[in-house]
Amino acid sequence: MKAIIYQKYGHPEVLQLKEVEKPIPGDREILIKVHATPVSFGDLLVRNFKAVTPKKFHMPFLFWLIGKFYFGFRKPRITILGSEFAGEIESIGRKVIRFREGEQVFGYRGSQMGAYAGYLCMPESGVVALKPANMTHEEASSVPYGTIMALHAVRKVNLKPGQKVLVNGASGGIGPAIVQLARYHGAIVTGVCSTRRMEFVKSLGAGRVIDYTKEDFTKEGETYDYIFDILGKCSFSQCKQVLNDNGRLLLISFKMKQVLQMLWTSMTGSKKVICVISTEKAEDLDFIKELIEAGKIKSIIDKSFPLEQAAQAHAYVEGGHKTGSVVIRVQGLHENDL
Repeated sequence: MKAIIYQKYGHPEVLQLKEVEKPIPGDREILIKVHATPVSFGDLLVRNFKAVTPKKFHMPFLFWLIGKFYFGFRKPRITILGSEFAGEIESIGRKVIRFREGEQVFGYRGSQMGAYAGYLCMPESGVVALKPANMTHEEASSVPYGTIMALHAVRKVNLKPGQKVLVNGASGGIGPAIVQLARYHGAIVTGVCSTRRMEFVKSLGAGRVIDYTKEDFTKEGETYDYIFDILGKCSFSQCKQVLNDNGRLLLISFKMKQVLQMLWTSMTGSKKVICVISTEKAEDLDFIKELIEAGKIKSIIDKSFPLEQAAQAHAYVEGGHKTGSVVIRVQGLHENDL
């Protein structure tokens, strides 16, 4: 089968189309013919992980160190990127009972990655579910990670209709899902993003969108019940003044300083810091599928690239051009094309 391989860290051109061995499913695994996989923030990070210092990393030092051991210090240990996918089950192991051959699925592989390839194997107990009937493979492939993360973040609080929510970083991989989930709960949502992505965030259901290049939401005088900060761009001291009593600052990315703030604010004051860590579960993806089919969650594709243009797809995303998801089309590059 064909796959995008990288054998050294670096810029997008390290991604090369190669022929690799097609995987064989175990007794409790399913073999999936991959149709689409998105270019995620994680893909960009891991592709050039050698250049990521603890200071540049978006999580505490321990997470960085674990990542270095897992992905490799000098050269990649995992050579096929892609943590999200959508495709079709080609075959199943003899003990699989949850899925059948021919079913269309979508899922999340986490740090195992491997979706930049014609085929992949997943345990039937993994984070994989039937693809929403009202989404294409490209649309479905870009849903799992961001929406699962958003689901865990929103579940940290008791969102009620009419409450005011601000999403700082509303146009990335997780922010759009938080906007939509907050709207699903009846919240009044304000999104913060760059100028060129304002219309995109509005289309997701944000009642108001702030252009961070022109305005500072912490100095406008508007207050919120919950602030979701995707990349840890604002401090608690800044956000505290625009949080209502009993308000919460939820950090999707955080350093040790924010962990200590979470511990401190858990014991003092009415305004709290919450550092969000999620654990991915198959049932979360099943629930997300239901929301999608009910019209509560949508996926907007900015641009798609064929598998052989994975390097161009990475360059496009790194250049800051995308508005919505950028997807790699894998279909058409299976054994009949070799």
